[in-house]
Amino acid sequence: MVSSRTRQGAYQPWEAHPVEPLALDPATHALHYGSACFEALKAHRGEDSVVRIFRLADHVARLRASAAALCLPVPPGDLVTAMVGATVEANLAEVPAAPGALYLRPTLLGVDASIGGAALPSAEALLFVLASPVGDYFAGGRTLTVSVETDVPRSTPQFGAVKAGANYAMALGVIQRARTEHGADQVLFAPGGDVQETGASNFVLFAEGRVVTKALDGSFLHGITRDSVLRIADHLGYAVEERDVHVDELRAWARSGEAALTGTAAVLAGVGTLVLHGERIVVGDGAVGPHTTRLRDGLLAIQRGRAPDRWGWCRRCPA
Repeated sequence: MVSSRTRQGAYQPWEAHPVEPLALDPATHALHYGSACFEALKAHRGEDSVVRIFRLADHVARLRASAAALCLPVPPGDLVTAMVGATVEANLAEVPAAPGALYLRPTLLGVDASIGGAALPSAEALLFVLASPVGDYFAGGRTLTVSVETDVPRSTPQFGAVKAGANYAMALGVIQRARTEHGADQVLFAPGGDVQETGASNFVLFAEGRVVTKALDGSFLHGITRDSVLRIADHLGYAVEERDVHVDELRAWARSGEAALTGTAAVLAGVGTLVLHGERIVVGDGAVGPHTTRLRDGLLAIQRGRAPDRWGWCRRCPA
């Protein structure tokens, strides 16, 4: 792992060291007041053996935006970039071949030891990057069952676009209930009928020549995989519609269209069943659809060096 702490609010040079437990004061701000955020990205080994970090600059920018929203010392972009790159280079031997990847987790914690700091931000921070080899998140090409939640939002409005741990904690209870009651893999949050995102991924609809997803606003995470899929779809000639989507549209869409989740871990995972107000609605024929497959393959081809990187998304590491 690679880490850097602040001193008087300024980040110090990073250090690479073996993965080890963190030494934190019991009064650490992040433990009591939630001053913590993170990123999630991957490095892929191509068929040419070159390891490529996918959309590093965009993940760095989002981490810095999350830090600012949480009033944490914002790490310099070049520092985060160097730390992620150093983590990959220190773990090159651990990067699996496709369909696996090296999952990267830059994490930022407020570390002021201040048990009475509820009304004050943490002036000091710890930034570290972990790496973990992972396989195919949804191996076997199975589709997902997604329960639709129309009452409870995933996050508070002002922090929906922040990649903070508290957002994931808010969703856990709803996801657990949906798993128990409906055998759901995930929950699609649609408070008041407004389709937003699932507990860990963005949500996209596909049909012949069309891609539909909610327009960006502050209520949900601005997914980098989501953006990648939309750009690839536009390049392939799909009409990309970023607009409000109401749950009533899902029922009609399911008759002949496709639905999928997008995210670093999921990549592009097909939804086979929606559970809406207790009713199970099969999406299409219940299998992964051709548009989901086409766009997933297109994204993976870029990540693994099999297709031109026309948008400059991949940072090459030493082979």
